[in-house]
Amino acid sequence: MRFTTIFILLIVLTSAAYAQAPVVGHNDPSQYRDAAGAHDGAGTLSYFTLLGRDLFETNVAFFHRGILQPRSSIGEHNHRGSEEIYFIFDGPAEFTVNGQTALLPAPATVLVPLKESHGVYNNSDKPLEWMNIAVSSDERGPSVNYGEDLTNQRVTSPAPFAWSSLDKTLLIDRPAAHQGKGTVLSRRVWGVDSFKTKWAFVDHLVLPPDTSIGYHIHEGIEEVYYIMDGTGKMTVDDQTFVVNKGDAIPNKLGGSHGLYNHSSADIEIVVVACAMEKGVVDATDLGDDLSGR
Repeated sequence: MRFTTIFILLIVLTSAAYAQAPVVGHNDPSQYRDAAGAHDGAGTLSYFTLLGRDLFETNVAFFHRGILQPRSSIGEHNHRGSEEIYFIFDGPAEFTVNGQTALLPAPATVLVPLKESHGVYNNSDKPLEWMNIAVSSDERGPSVNYGEDLTNQRVTSPAPFAWSSLDKTLLIDRPAAHQGKGTVLSRRVWGVDSFKTKWAFVDHLVLPPDTSIGYHIHEGIEEVYYIMDGTGKMTVDDQTFVVNKGDAIPNKLGGSHGLYNHSSADIEIVVVACAMEKGVVDATDLGDDLSGR
């Protein structure tokens, strides 16, 4: 009888610990699936869902990560009910927005406003690392393909659409971010005024060794920290765990979170956020720089 009680208690404790484990999306190429002719594009797109729609209470629609194979494209299309942001990490790519094409250097990000046509072509001989995130409008709608694979577009310069380099030299000092330790480097790449949907912002940051984004909460926005490079200690709802390059950590409404760089190298991240109410962005600092966790 005593053995049975102890066994049941262990099961309960194990189950409780598992249920409370923080959610982390890991970039795992072994999970990629191939999609030939994506949106009537050329060649092959390899991707998977890094974070699922069911993790979010806001209008985040999808969070994809993958590879665009050499001489492959995502054909021109639009989303009637969502606004997207694309990221390229390791090589140039030809982006098309509303029928106009530009060759963009990596790392970079492209904003695709609601209902505007878009696509991307990897015109190189190497796989292209990419990510895209979408936020739905309150009026959902289908995707529409244009039947254009974008492999023979006329390239113009400068780009006639909204894009931004993720150039670390553009970052500026941000001392005690959310009452964190030391000085991190940051830039708001896209702000709330850039969007038609409930996207809140996209930030690009570098955390030098022994610095942090302090512990804080947001009641009205959800964030995802995506680790572009490096390793650190993330704390979410009082649980601290190591995160590495390619990890995506969702921070839910009312959840506490922050990031400390305990390593000897920089951490580079992007933070993306979606609001419950358009234009309403909040934050409450909790007075913990996380360096002692």
